[in-house]
Amino acid sequence: MTTSTAAAAWRLVDEGWGRRAVDFATLSEPANCREYVALHHRLGVTDGDRLLDIACGAGLSIELARARGARCAGIDAAPRLVAVAKDRNPGSDVRVGDMHALPWDDGSFDVVTSFRGVWGTTPAALAEIYRVLAPGGRVGLSVWGHLKKSPGVWALQPFRLASTAKVQNQANMVSLGRPGVGEELLPRFGFVEVERVSLPFAWEFADPELYARALASTGPAYEAIQNVGEAEFLARAVAQAQERVRDGLPLRAELAVTAYLARKAGR
Repeated sequence: MTTSTAAAAWRLVDEGWGRRAVDFATLSEPANCREYVALHHRLGVTDGDRLLDIACGAGLSIELARARGARCAGIDAAPRLVAVAKDRNPGSDVRVGDMHALPWDDGSFDVVTSFRGVWGTTPAALAEIYRVLAPGGRVGLSVWGHLKKSPGVWALQPFRLASTAKVQNQANMVSLGRPGVGEELLPRFGFVEVERVSLPFAWEFADPELYARALASTGPAYEAIQNVGEAEFLARAVAQAQERVRDGLPLRAELAVTAYLARKAGR
């Protein structure tokens, strides 16, 4: 990849995920708390752990790990999201960067997490995760699970307004959650004691308009917006959600999230 091509790719990441960074941080990411807390619990994150969160987004997972006593770092490719993450986590080492070239020394961390940030299309990131983990260090990676059987799959349908090629790429990304894929992949990079677990996940919104606005702040939504335009995307998302309105209750979309827990061999 040439320097100019790489720069363009990074700008695209920031445009997709950073263009509505405040909306993502305040409307979309808080719904991930169940997932974040459950994975931290599974990993036994505790006082003094040196923790790195990869594809840290707006930094809410770092904030929650800090509440458990961890000393945290994070990395994301979207500068505008990193700005929010730094604001939420003063004193933490949060950087803009590439998960395939982590800017930390070998063995720097006791725990590495990534919440739907390492995909079937980016398996080489596992080599860098292994490198920066200390011997005996723990890793937890969450990915989408069996979405088609999830009761809340309706909430993802607007992403399919993207071009055919983009929709296919989205399918390739979530392939890491298929049975057996992670269990075979992580040992290839040296990880041991690989375990698959399910994590709780639910989006909740006050009304269809807030759902549409939150959804529009994500990268997959940006791919759809590029194809059909923002006004059409929002209109279709609102229409999708209006069919799910419940009197006196929030819109709720429960989605399957899987995580892989593993360890780097050593002490």
